[in-house]
Amino acid sequence: MLTSTVCAAVSAAGLGIAALTAYRKRFLTATRIAAFSLIPIGLVMTGVIDWVTDLVFKPTVWAGFGILAISAVLFLLARAVERRRGGVGSRKERKAAKSSRAEAVAPAASAPSLSAGRGAAQPAAKPRERGKEAAPKDDFSDIEAILKKHGI
Repeated sequence: MLTSTVCAAVSAAGLGIAALTAYRKRFLTATRIAAFSLIPIGLVMTGVIDWVTDLVFKPTVWAGFGILAISAVLFLLARAVERRRGGVGSRKERKAAKSSRAEAVAPAASAPSLSAGRGAAQPAAKPRERGKEAAPKDDFSDIEAILKKHGI
């Protein structure tokens, strides 16, 4: 009942301001003010305001929101754990899935492209001297390694 009275007062004040604005020959602005000022009384008449006040001031509604929040957190936690484990249930199923994944991948696909065919310890590359051009093979070695990696 108090909310209805407040909304009616706000609407009346807004319509008064709209009338003053229209008196000053600003009809477009007055129309907008009148439109906004009719919203609170329209919400009261449709029952939305009573629904909102019942929603806000009842402790059981807030307890329901808390339970929904806990449910959402538990759901997200279960999804995170499932993704981390890979989504397979038992240990035997995980081993079977792991072995089937290992067979599906090409044998050399996991090898790094630049380390294939080279020794582990390589001397540092010597800086170029001025006036000397490097061989074309040195310029395109990275590109060749990428193409070999993709089987081209």
